[in-house]
Amino acid sequence: MQSALDILRERGFIAQITFEEDLDKAFREQKITFYTGFDPTADSLHIGHYIPIMAMAHMQRAGHQPIALIGGGTGMIGDPSGKSDMRKMMTMETVNHNVECFKKQMARFLSFEGENGVIVANNADWLLKLNYVDFLRDIGVHFSVNRMLTAECYKQRLERGLTFLEFNYMLMQSYDFLKLYHDYGCTLQAGGDDQWSNMLAGADLIRRKEGKDAFALTYKLLLTSDGRKMGKTEAGALWLDPNKTSPYDFYQYWRNVDDADVEKCLSLLTFLPMDEVRRLGALEGAEINQAKRVLAFEVTKLVHGEDEAQKAQDAADALFSGGGRAGSTPTTSVTREELASDSRLISLAVKCGLCKSNGDARKTIQAGGLYIGDEKVADVDFTVTPDMLEGEGLLLRKGKKNYHLLVLAQ
Repeated sequence: MQSALDILRERGFIAQITFEEDLDKAFREQKITFYTGFDPTADSLHIGHYIPIMAMAHMQRAGHQPIALIGGGTGMIGDPSGKSDMRKMMTMETVNHNVECFKKQMARFLSFEGENGVIVANNADWLLKLNYVDFLRDIGVHFSVNRMLTAECYKQRLERGLTFLEFNYMLMQSYDFLKLYHDYGCTLQAGGDDQWSNMLAGADLIRRKEGKDAFALTYKLLLTSDGRKMGKTEAGALWLDPNKTSPYDFYQYWRNVDDADVEKCLSLLTFLPMDEVRRLGALEGAEINQAKRVLAFEVTKLVHGEDEAQKAQDAADALFSGGGRAGSTPTTSVTREELASDSRLISLAVKCGLCKSNGDARKTIQAGGLYIGDEKVADVDFTVTPDMLEGEGLLLRKGKKNYHLLVLAQ
């Protein structure tokens, strides 16, 4: 029978593991309590959180106990890992609001009920109550500054400046692991590969103070076949909040992935059985589009629900088949006053998010990449009149697959 670790291996999640044989044995013989941390730096999760959440779901389905640790305390400092500049500090009110948003989004992937329902913990509950001198005496004594400075998360910041505030982050995250070990018997920290140094420090702290085994496991980043990070759009990050990234745009992103990335995405981002993943991934030529259609639907269904996924798929199918209009096509309302102020198509292309700037819109038109319906726009000075937006509106298209509907505000 497959262990949880077998499942993660087969689906391609794992980047690094400490004491792999011992952890594999533990997964087979007992219920493992593990945690993944989430810093509440925004009011929505994004696609960078997707891989850790899916891995949590696989382990939970295999009978193990997940803890979602919200960094209400560490989030007020900011993790220097993978950052070239210091993060802005947030207020407690902002942190609490973001925490509630995270819980709602996680509930689509993870069960909060039953014997191994997700435990949601917030490290603000203990970090904000620490006595600094006691903390240094109890925890700081186990950390070597020389060793800390060799950690990748600090090395990349030393040239530009690393504050003492951020230098404390490793100690605080390690203390989180120790605290969760004491409170819940947590013996595994799992998360993104950029957290490897912090995870090692936490597992080592438990061994030093308690003389017990503790483990670290990191996941691969979601990269394209040529090494680029996935989940970036022209509008920015690919968010799980429908108000930040619409279900249609979310669907379209996965519908348009490169052929070489389809099997990997199906494996990591869906719960489809691996036999089906491999079958779909082996399709070639025009048939690979069916695999992309399945990928986009399954991922959108997980994030936004089946109804929204079906709407997005129907809208995409209508547009791809030349139907032109569809209820879920991204839509922007424009007032008559806005048109009177600036009716240039380049400005409207920016307003609706098809182009990043007026300059980008001009270049797109000059390159023959902007359309009204099926008609290519040739004039960079083209203007839009109110009557064009009445009725069904004006359907814009950038390239082959990016659509947006402009309508007149009532």
